[in-house]
Amino acid sequence: MVDSNLNKIFSAKMSSDDFNRLSEFVFEQSGIKMPPVKKVMLQSRLQKRLRELNITSFKEYADYVFSDEGQKNEIIHMLDVVSTNKTDFFREPVHFDYLNSQVLPEFISQNQLNYNLKVWSAGCSSGEEPYTIAITLNEFKNNNPKFDYSIIGTDISSVILQNAAAAVYKEERIENIPLELKRKYFLKSKDRVKKTVRVIKDLRKKTTYHRLNFMSDVYNMPDIYDVIFCRNVLIYFNRETQEQVINKLCYKLKSGGYLFIGHSESILGMNLPLEQIKPTIFRRI
Repeated sequence: MVDSNLNKIFSAKMSSDDFNRLSEFVFEQSGIKMPPVKKVMLQSRLQKRLRELNITSFKEYADYVFSDEGQKNEIIHMLDVVSTNKTDFFREPVHFDYLNSQVLPEFISQNQLNYNLKVWSAGCSSGEEPYTIAITLNEFKNNNPKFDYSIIGTDISSVILQNAAAAVYKEERIENIPLELKRKYFLKSKDRVKKTVRVIKDLRKKTTYHRLNFMSDVYNMPDIYDVIFCRNVLIYFNRETQEQVINKLCYKLKSGGYLFIGHSESILGMNLPLEQIKPTIFRRI
């Protein structure tokens, strides 16, 4: 019976009605746009949930999602599977250069008695961005001993946040990081078959992780931040949602603080309390 069900799951096709129901629900819950061209992708990604639940059709799965039990238990799992989590260490390096050369010296000059920089990596995925930020800040700290920092990373996927907190990556993921930084901030696994590395404990202690849905009415974050990275997240939202998200981020960004967005994103023309410094770098007014 189990083998028969698995065969049905692997051969299950998503109808247009099933796709419309689920894609509209994904948008309502997460703001992620799912146009019809994403139907095959959604079908492929949700196959995993059908297998785990031993459900044999997407109609049955959609009915489950909309049931009372599904509303309580399945939404987070579905969004974990649907959300895209592609990222790299030192992605869009001009941002980290600007952070090091402009933002940090400015912060030091303005905060002679309080050197604790607070950074939020919004849409942190599997942790590459917050740990890149941590490396950048730690290198600066080596030359400015009184300076200190803390980083929080948020994402909608609870599974990906567990991966970020574990901070274990395949060696190939850090190939493009300078050798000196690799030696300082990554430890190779003793199991040379796995060929993995782990971010050192000192950096892991500087980062915390928290689940956040950008569609929430209020972002329940513990601090007001000096710097917010929200990169390559807005591309999944329509323009109205983008403006709402950035405004809610700005409530958590201190006056004079910096917002970094992705190079493929634009927030020009939106009603935001921000001034543009560089094409993808903004300061809170």
